[in-house]
Amino acid sequence: MASFVILVSLSIGTVFAQTTISGNVTDAESGETLVGVNIIVKGKVIGTITDLDGNFNLNVNQEPPFTLIFSMVGYTSQEIEISGGVSNLDVKLQESTVLGQEVVISASRVEESVMKSPVSVEKMDIIAIREVPQASFYDALNNLKGVEMSTQSLTFKSFNTRGFNANGNVRTVQMIDGMDNQAPGLNFSVGNILGISELDLESVELLPGASSALYGPNAINGILLMTSKNPFQYQGLSANVKTGIMNQGERSTATTGFYDFSARYAKAFNDKVAFKVNLQYLRADDWQANDFRDQSLLNGSTIEGGTRENNPAYNGVNIYGDETNVNMFSVAQSMVGAGVLPAAALGIIPQTYVSRTGYMERDLADYGTKSLKLNAALHWRLNDRVEAVLQGNYGYGTTVYTGADRYSIRNFNMGQYKAELKGANWYVRAYTTQERSGDAFAVGTAAQGINEAWKASTQWFPEYVGAYAQAILGGMTSDAAHGAARAYADQGRYLPGSTEFKNALKDVTSRPIPGNASGVGAQFVDKTNLYHFEGSYNLADQIKFAEFVVGANYRIYQLNSEKTLFATDENGNEFNIKEYGGYVQGSKMLFNDRFKLTASVRYDKNENFQGQWSPRVSGVYSVGDHNFRASYQTGFRIPTTQDQYIDLLTPQARLIGGLPIFRDRYNLNSNPGYTLTNVTQYGAGVAADVNNPAIIQAAIQQATQLVMQQVAAGQIPNDPDAIQAAVATLVPQVVPFLAAQNNLATLQPYELSEFKPERVKSFEVGYKGLFANRLLVDAYAYFNRFENFIGGQVLIQDGNPDTGSTGPNPITGLNLIGVGPGGRNVFSMPVNRTEVIKSWGWAVGMDYKLPKNYSIGGNVSFNTLSNLDELAETGFQPSFNTPEYRYVLNFANREVWKNFGFSMAYRWQGEFVWQSSFVSPAVSSSQMSVMPAFGTFDAQVSYKLKSIKSILKVGGSNLFSDGYRQAWGNPTVGTMYFVSLTFDEFLN
Repeated sequence: MASFVILVSLSIGTVFAQTTISGNVTDAESGETLVGVNIIVKGKVIGTITDLDGNFNLNVNQEPPFTLIFSMVGYTSQEIEISGGVSNLDVKLQESTVLGQEVVISASRVEESVMKSPVSVEKMDIIAIREVPQASFYDALNNLKGVEMSTQSLTFKSFNTRGFNANGNVRTVQMIDGMDNQAPGLNFSVGNILGISELDLESVELLPGASSALYGPNAINGILLMTSKNPFQYQGLSANVKTGIMNQGERSTATTGFYDFSARYAKAFNDKVAFKVNLQYLRADDWQANDFRDQSLLNGSTIEGGTRENNPAYNGVNIYGDETNVNMFSVAQSMVGAGVLPAAALGIIPQTYVSRTGYMERDLADYGTKSLKLNAALHWRLNDRVEAVLQGNYGYGTTVYTGADRYSIRNFNMGQYKAELKGANWYVRAYTTQERSGDAFAVGTAAQGINEAWKASTQWFPEYVGAYAQAILGGMTSDAAHGAARAYADQGRYLPGSTEFKNALKDVTSRPIPGNASGVGAQFVDKTNLYHFEGSYNLADQIKFAEFVVGANYRIYQLNSEKTLFATDENGNEFNIKEYGGYVQGSKMLFNDRFKLTASVRYDKNENFQGQWSPRVSGVYSVGDHNFRASYQTGFRIPTTQDQYIDLLTPQARLIGGLPIFRDRYNLNSNPGYTLTNVTQYGAGVAADVNNPAIIQAAIQQATQLVMQQVAAGQIPNDPDAIQAAVATLVPQVVPFLAAQNNLATLQPYELSEFKPERVKSFEVGYKGLFANRLLVDAYAYFNRFENFIGGQVLIQDGNPDTGSTGPNPITGLNLIGVGPGGRNVFSMPVNRTEVIKSWGWAVGMDYKLPKNYSIGGNVSFNTLSNLDELAETGFQPSFNTPEYRYVLNFANREVWKNFGFSMAYRWQGEFVWQSSFVSPAVSSSQMSVMPAFGTFDAQVSYKLKSIKSILKVGGSNLFSDGYRQAWGNPTVGTMYFVSLTFDEFLN
């Protein structure tokens, strides 16, 4: 850091003679003046743009000679050497007609041709962003090669590449102007909610696959870099008004409108100081999650065939509160033991599971989507070599997110604030991310809380069983008796939309998860902050034989859930997490400048884990317009802040982090946990032995002995009828006790191992070539090897009736199936899998430039697990969540005839199995959570209204389709029709 301060001081203190250059820039073909052409001094930060008449004036604090670079999207860049002051420089730019001329920085952290990038990289420039056939550029990421999306709401989408897709993807990184866009308490980017306005977006670069060697932790599946417009280079006023309709037949209201407004203003007062401000606001009725299939698989039900009418344990995918279910016979046994149900009634109570009546998501979640984005930046060129930037991004909104539950993210807001110094070959920056969860709540937990508010389950289920018994004794069929029992138990149920329902929802969502003595809580509280410092320096001026880049960073996560979500230390404070890292990269041209060898290594250390080395080696061999590349890359993922420190009691389990403190805190070392599969086997053995004649006979003998001891003590009359009644009452309690003892050998404690970061080793070969300046081909193939893969593990621990959860039950461990004193403790925690996960895939993209400005192109990608059968043998579900094949076809013309243009794209992907914590365990383990194949067609036409410097755009996405879902439990995305008008003061 000291070296950067010295560098800045020396740079500021240096003074040069001043040289003035002025002139005009025009289109080489039409002769029209070009507005907003970027003009910079090569190797410096000083520069300007052409004004509304195509004129420019630039003062340079340097004596000639030096080089000016004239560039503009859609035109071939031109370098002009300046030998003295010039007052009438006439520059003519040629419109770019050759594909593959883009320059990228993401692949190596230095500028280089996209054709010669050492790894796969995709880029969208300003024109491509403007002409996408979708309503927003973020939706258009779907068109990039190998990219897939998971749509959780209109404004919350997660991108992914190369497998292991997820809602809220923690294996990808999204950056805006060098700032990690993650919500620090979640460790993933919240779509484009705290994002960037399309009006202020200069370019998007995507690196699929492992990128940790340069970008550090968590860029294990890809990184998305978005760069905003510099106010020196993009000045003036621009605004966009966009509106349209959203249509999907299964929504509460099938057709609704949406409204989107954005504005940008930038001004350079002189060559030294410039600023910009941005605003964007969107409002709409969101897509709705309306999957009502039955994912309980109980009572012989099927996914497609189960309904509330034919399955008493119905659990709809997007119905909530019906996850709570019990076995009727078990409830009846408890009722007999409590004396509220005669023992004879056990003969008419079936071994049937029953669930509570739930509520639809549309009755609970806030579908009134809104998104406000504010941005401001001040740029100050301290001199020709150093530019200072102060920038703030703020996002506020309401959306819906899918995790282990569906979360209604109401009034969520997050801010990012940056201070940066940068030169032509170095930068140093510091930024903070401030996350505030607002009024967010877990939808499923809220539904359970409402059910418990109007009638506790401890009352509802006995009422159901009692009413069922009465109906059967009254001569009803079993189906009719179930209907009558539910109607009786549901008396007093709060109906959706009623005042009682609204008040109960407000009450439940006002309490943090899991709640308190007043009732269940569903509110999600997170006010975590991130502080990040980093710098990078290109040593090109110091080292001549090769190009070297070095960099380092330091960050702090300041956890704050108001002690509701994260664990606290011995002083009652939530934890801070510190990380640091550094890298060095070198590149060298060899073999007559035909071969570029690049090697880098990075070291990162998180205070809770061992340090991680991330090497990368790549080579690019170029022959004319043909470039062949190969690389070996590594990546790693630090467990998320929640994977490290979560300590949250939910209705299903206590969620705990994987760090050693939790193993000590909940005594998992001396009182081990057992896997759900193991306990299920144990429970099945116990259930079978309950009907075992030998067990029943032993229970009768033991019950008789206990009763006779009570007779001898004078507690029971020495009367045959009294003794027989006491034995009959005691036998149902002793039978499961003995059955459990008989199956204890089935239990195998789960062995906990060291919790480590997840790692991947990636091998890739690729080719990018240009044929006859018309056909651009880009292809790659990769092989990934994942180690220490992080997955969730449910553990069931024996509880002690005397000491709570601090030791095993001294009786038998009956509690593992929910019977007997002491209860049981259910934990869900992240662990490293011992299996090595291998995946591979390939992708090919082609773009062809046809005559008369037409272009056609497309891409196809393939991704799969190569050792899926091996993983299946261990019962591991890797959540690959990716179709094997997907393809995109596009056809466009920026100007079919004067000022008219169009673009269209068709996208298709095959079916696949979705696995996540949101899928019910029964459905997930049986591979039934299939996401069907689907295709979408998007199109737009545009017209330049040059007289008012505007572009009118009319389009639609997902045309001719009933809708599609991209993940289990996510909403059905319908058709969107839109019209937009964009004004740009500097529009050519």
